[in-house]
Amino acid sequence: MPTDADSAPCDRQQLQRELLRRARAGTTRRTTAEPAASAGTTAEATGTDRDGHAPQAGRVPLSRAQRRMWLMERLGGAGDSYHVPFATRVRGPFDVAAFATALTSLVARHAILRTRYAEHEGEPCQEVLPTPRTVPVHVVDTDEEHAATLLRRETTRPFDLAAGDAVRALVLRHGPQDHTVLLTFHHIAMDGASLDIVAAELAVLYAAAADGTHPHQLTAAPQYADHARREHEDLPGFAAELKHWGDLLADAAPPRLPRPAAAEPPAAVRPAAVRSVPLGPAVPEALRALGAQRQATLFAVSLTAAFAALHRLTGDDDLVIGVAGTHRSGTAMRGLVGLCVNTLPVRVDVSGAPSFTRLLRRVNDALLEAQRHRHIPFDLVLERLGAGARGADGTALVRVTSDVLGEPTVLRLPGTSAEYVDVPSDGAKFSLSYGLGLGDPDRPEALVQYDANTLDDTVAEAAVRDFAALLQAVAADPELVLGELPPADPDHGAGTPDGTAEAHDEGHGGDGGDGGDPEAGSRAGSAPQGDPHPAAQALRAHPVVADAVVVRPEQGPPVAYAVLHDSAGPSGHELLALLRRTLAPEALPAAVTLLDALPRTADGALAPDRLPGAPAPSAPASPRAGAVTGTFAAVLGVRPSPDDDFFTLGGHSLKAVQLAERLRTDLGLPLTGLDVLQARTPRALTALLDERAARQSAAKTASRPRPRSRAGRPGTVLVTGATGGVGAYVVRELAAQGRPVLALARPESAHLIAAEGVDVIEGDLRDLAGLRDAVAQADAVVHAACTFTRHDVDLAAMEAMVDAWRRGPFVFVSSVDAYGHPDTDRVAEEAPPHEPVSPYGQAKLDCEAMVLRAAGTAGRGGASAVRSPIVWGAHDRLREQLRWGAIGTLYQAADRGLPIELPRPGTAGHAWYGAAWVHAAALARAVTECLDRPVHGVANACSGHVSWRDLAQDLTELLGTRPAVHESGTVPRDLDHRWHYDSARLARALRPRPGEDRRTVLAEMIAPMAGGTA
Repeated sequence: MPTDADSAPCDRQQLQRELLRRARAGTTRRTTAEPAASAGTTAEATGTDRDGHAPQAGRVPLSRAQRRMWLMERLGGAGDSYHVPFATRVRGPFDVAAFATALTSLVARHAILRTRYAEHEGEPCQEVLPTPRTVPVHVVDTDEEHAATLLRRETTRPFDLAAGDAVRALVLRHGPQDHTVLLTFHHIAMDGASLDIVAAELAVLYAAAADGTHPHQLTAAPQYADHARREHEDLPGFAAELKHWGDLLADAAPPRLPRPAAAEPPAAVRPAAVRSVPLGPAVPEALRALGAQRQATLFAVSLTAAFAALHRLTGDDDLVIGVAGTHRSGTAMRGLVGLCVNTLPVRVDVSGAPSFTRLLRRVNDALLEAQRHRHIPFDLVLERLGAGARGADGTALVRVTSDVLGEPTVLRLPGTSAEYVDVPSDGAKFSLSYGLGLGDPDRPEALVQYDANTLDDTVAEAAVRDFAALLQAVAADPELVLGELPPADPDHGAGTPDGTAEAHDEGHGGDGGDGGDPEAGSRAGSAPQGDPHPAAQALRAHPVVADAVVVRPEQGPPVAYAVLHDSAGPSGHELLALLRRTLAPEALPAAVTLLDALPRTADGALAPDRLPGAPAPSAPASPRAGAVTGTFAAVLGVRPSPDDDFFTLGGHSLKAVQLAERLRTDLGLPLTGLDVLQARTPRALTALLDERAARQSAAKTASRPRPRSRAGRPGTVLVTGATGGVGAYVVRELAAQGRPVLALARPESAHLIAAEGVDVIEGDLRDLAGLRDAVAQADAVVHAACTFTRHDVDLAAMEAMVDAWRRGPFVFVSSVDAYGHPDTDRVAEEAPPHEPVSPYGQAKLDCEAMVLRAAGTAGRGGASAVRSPIVWGAHDRLREQLRWGAIGTLYQAADRGLPIELPRPGTAGHAWYGAAWVHAAALARAVTECLDRPVHGVANACSGHVSWRDLAQDLTELLGTRPAVHESGTVPRDLDHRWHYDSARLARALRPRPGEDRRTVLAEMIAPMAGGTA
């Protein structure tokens, strides 16, 4: 039965065009087709607005703001920083079906919510997809205790921008009239102003859907693709204003924030933390009045306090703080949903000990100047600045921001009350953000959000208290001179007069690097002693480093040596990347070499002559070094020397993504754009790749206990997905038959496979080189692994495996989703697909086609595509699918004893509704039979079919609940399944054995998790 969201109908010609496009581009997207919509189909269902206008088809360039979001996703390391959760506690009568209808109508109105993002000729682009038949709204029954965990889990789930995922809906049902409604958007399609539009329109659309008699009265919505197209066309006219920004920021530097006492190596995700301090209730009004007297807004007053606080924190006079601007202007953009924000760098000179009102004039003038040029995309400004857009250590120019936070948006539906629900993000977009919080008018607050890898908690606490003290003081006396403003409460980590926290004097130089004392750490009472070189001091400050020394050879740059407390600590490359973040360029060693111990003489002195030789200063000569140098040249247009800096050569985020993807493809090694930005030089990037190649080789050697000789272990079967529900049963069946098995598994899961005759090889679907190597070692292949959501990964993996397949049979575990939605209730084996086919089903079809076309060529054996329905068995992965997968809603209702609504037989002309299923052990027998007798095509593997009523009865009896079960003339989306699949070709293997009946296998699955589904 379907396990993925069904897509909407479109006509046959559109489908053929899309299939042709996909065949040329080699990418996967949602493609569906049905006969043309009937006369009764609404405008929303066909993707047009109420006036019949449809967005222009074809590729559209991204807006510059979208481009930035796309790049952050491709660079890696963004985490959920750019997810936009919108959660509301709704009390009162709430109609889930009406909400799903309203949400589908909203997605139909705003094409940006059904847009996919691809790459064409090296540049990102966007394409509008057809409106889905319905946008799924998942409902989970839960109590207060577990609600926050479920909300966080949902908001942290990654988006697949290439598939058009931009909005997800989850409803937590706490009681009959108590729900939490969560919509999660990707920032590439949503900003704050858009959220207000979405909330208002959903209320109107919900009312119309719940009433069922009156259509909504919303006017046609402007489309974001038109805005992106206009901006792209206007780019050639921005030259003069780009020069203005370039001149304004030419010699600007990032603020030098106090660095952590014990900095961590660069993390994949910048962890966010928040500190807040309450303000007096009268403070906002006093600040607002101050602004009115000085022709400034409350925002400008708060921004001025942020500049004053940042000056006190860093000691810098020339400061840049980023603020949010907007591209929205004029009536043409009224009601536009999409990303229209723009970062505005505001540069202010804080020198001369000005009064707060004088500083306010400077800030207000700079802010107004920035807003006059707000339509110039900030990333264009950064590209113009080139290497000048970052500090000497690579720190971004805008690393500190400021904002005024008003009352949050909530979803106000007719007949209900609404309460805002905060769903925090794990990722920080900036190193430090100041905020004046006015969400609760009676409880204003000063707050800071910060990257916990960049600032210590004590520094952040001091920063927010200083900011709060400034706001309180200037609200009472705005003529205070900056140097006379009160310090933060000394009991809460107050800073020293120059603005750096006392606990971090050794970091006064900040991450800019040019203003600090390189030996300050050796004088601090708590600082590590020993080699006074800044790099050695910084290394010894790291909690996992036991000792470190820096040696300067007669020729070439200095080299650092470090000893770790634990061999499982960071690598030398990771420590070197850390030093780049915290030291000035002249203090950086060429490399960090890890040793078990520093060589010493009998009296304990360092013995430098016994240290390993320093790396030769000449260019590395390995093939990987050549690939790195060549790729730098191809992407950046200039051939670099080994130590040339990526940013100095003109690199930026898109170039980093392109460089990483080329190297990843050419070398078969994991690499992200973020790795490029952190390594920065060809020498460092080559060292990183050498290190990863060595790790990959060591892991493969360790996971393969002994080399297999062709004569010693003939008939070895490679099984992918060996730790998954299906793969584990296949491995077990093959081992029971005495066949030698090579099981593909991730290193962290390899210990889960333990059976006589089973060797483990490390790898996964993203390691294409590893897949080819594994296939080359085997005499037969069972491919049971699948990502379920990353169809591009699944297709690339299948292509690599088929390419390496040169002997023996190949069995692909596919899915009945490949049949789509057949127009008959009984489905014959190898029946053609019937639209709509879900993206998951389409990926299965594409993979089947690859392996079946290759069968019998170039020495390859026969091929079989075994299509399975829901798989049941006593395995944790299969239990999770029962609990949360395609029929998870039915299981959750049965588990909690809540009313269950089922489609009545005969509804919509279908005599039966239910699910096909297969026991995992029977599926494993069917798969192994195909190794000996390939079906040379498609075969179904079903143990049986169960009606929804019978399944509901089984579940409730096994769970010990007594919910009311109702049948109605409506068909819930998750239960819209009415097909029986013939399984004649593998009938012998599928014949049930004792203990493989439906009731027994459900009992085996449910027993370990009964009562634990919340």
